[in-house]
Amino acid sequence: MILKVYTSLLLLFLVNSVWTRSVRQVYDDLDPEHWSHYTSECPQECFCPPSFPNALYCDNKGLKEIPPIPARIWYLYLQNNQIETLSEKPFVNATHLRWINLNKNKITNSGIESGVLSKLKRLLYLFLEDNELEEVPSPLPVGLEQLRLAKNKISKIPEGVFSHLENLTMLDLHQNSLLDSALQSDTFQGLNNLMQLNIAKNSLKKMPLSIPANTLQLFLDNNSIEVIPENYFSAIPKVTFLRLNYNKLSDDGIPSNGFNVSSILDLQLSHNQLTKIPPINAHLEHLHLDHNKIKSVNGTQICPVSIALEEDYGYYGNIPRLRYLRLDGNEIQPPIPLDIMICFRLLQAVVI
Repeated sequence: MILKVYTSLLLLFLVNSVWTRSVRQVYDDLDPEHWSHYTSECPQECFCPPSFPNALYCDNKGLKEIPPIPARIWYLYLQNNQIETLSEKPFVNATHLRWINLNKNKITNSGIESGVLSKLKRLLYLFLEDNELEEVPSPLPVGLEQLRLAKNKISKIPEGVFSHLENLTMLDLHQNSLLDSALQSDTFQGLNNLMQLNIAKNSLKKMPLSIPANTLQLFLDNNSIEVIPENYFSAIPKVTFLRLNYNKLSDDGIPSNGFNVSSILDLQLSHNQLTKIPPINAHLEHLHLDHNKIKSVNGTQICPVSIALEEDYGYYGNIPRLRYLRLDGNEIQPPIPLDIMICFRLLQAVVI
């Protein structure tokens, strides 16, 4: 199970570099006679590297509008400009686009021509971070695999906007203006292959409803969440990395077995209001509890298995897998209690 999870995460984070590198290899031996042809098609405001003819670099050019995109382009870089609108005209011939980076522009929802994005049938990666969007743009290309909308002003998610995005694996909405009311029970309906969901740095007070069942990584840092509902994680049985740093969680807001979930390998609860360590599962490998209000640690109480039983099984039984424990910024005084070390025999680092 763990090997499968790490394999999926490796694909999620490295697919961009692997794909780009493979395309570069195809064109490393490009005949120089073709260079002039590619150069003539290249918009004068941009750069078209002869060794990578499927890419068009128009970033950091002070552009206010998108130039005509040649038909051969797969990768389009338009970040760090002054672009305010997305119209259909520049993309008329760009039927092979896989990747568009429009981060750090001035794009608004009213500046996006109706249907311009959904007509990009082969688009897989869409980057619209750090713009002026107030809602998730719609409609979107049905083949999208990654959608990055961080650092906008998004407070609204149109109904059904994600319903046809079955291939989407990453959705990044962090640092927007989302309230609990923006996340309805059907908001994420259709995201059957979503692996990473980032809603950090918004204005949530509750855990979001109906997270897609296949989600592996859930990031909810820097909100105002106070309570974890009973059995919340049973609906997302594959969740592996859970970040809830910088919220308002207290002992009363966490059910007795709220985080006793076998799938969770990395649990981050830093900068909350906890006075004790919540019950954890024996499969957990990394636990971040720094900067809470914890005064003492009792290894016997927090050990997910009986210490006596653990000694009977030795290293061949179901011993806890915790390898990293962070407790600094609390009211705990060293040394580390001996029963912590007896329980968590695989510990490699304890920060106190």
